Amino acid sequence: MPAHPSSTVQQAREALAARLRDLRLDAGITGRELAVRCSWSESKSSRIENARTPPSDADIRAWCRACDADDQAADLIAASRQSAEMYVQWRRLQRTGLRRLQESGASLYERTRVFHVYCSDVIPGFLQTPEYATALLSSIATFRGTPDDVGDAVAARMKRNGVLRAGDHRFSILLEESVLRYRIGDAETMTGQLWHLRSEMALPSVAIGIIPFSVPRTVWPMATFTMFDDDRVHADSLDAAATLTQPSQIGLYARAFEHLSHMAVYGDAARELITAALVK
Repeated sequence: MPAHPSSTVQQAREALAARLRDLRLDAGITGRELAVRCSWSESKSSRIENARTPPSDADIRAWCRACDADDQAADLIAASRQSAEMYVQWRRLQRTGLRRLQESGASLYERTRVFHVYCSDVIPGFLQTPEYATALLSSIATFRGTPDDVGDAVAARMKRNGVLRAGDHRFSILLEESVLRYRIGDAETMTGQLWHLRSEMALPSVAIGIIPFSVPRTVWPMATFTMFDDDRVHADSLDAAATLTQPSQIGLYARAFEHLSHMAVYGDAARELITAALVK
């Protein structure tokens, strides 16, 4: 099978293949012995180890069982599934515009009970006003060269954000103070957005913390990410919105969120930071 057209996905496949090869080497068995234990051909073992054939979930379970490493199967299966999901998100964004990307996440938002959101760059979509979302998505569409469907994308985002007020959902949101200062749109747009942010703090389902510039850092500022229950993490980068599902990855982000939350201020102290950032 040829290399995947996305370098990010190909790297993920190669990393998975390397982990499987390491399991075999740690178990002290040859590729032929592994094939015998798994009841498949030696050439299949070679194709998997060299990232020429992506393994199925059953292949990974059999591989781990043959290497006496059943405890590694869940992480490796999640890593295998993750690479394909990363590429789908990238391809949708590039080829079909922004509206479908907003709509595609609606079912995930509806079934998630607890959201943990950390933002170091912009106000999270949950809390955006239509004007702020329009300015932000317009800049994204222009930069990426996607179809101009910003109006429809904003409408889809606002509809999706109904989860803040409907259903049994809880939101724990952390913002770096810099997010309050970055100018997205004009002065009127930013003022409206910051007042809206203050008002949303009153929602019983929402807890908003802000990490001040002046707080001693125990964890460095990092890229924006969202945790959906304990099932997955969406971590943004310039070239992809990575979907992380390996238990070890989710645990790492959960630990980062916990450390970041200890540096944040809440309630009146957070509202004071928002007021101080209002565009004069």
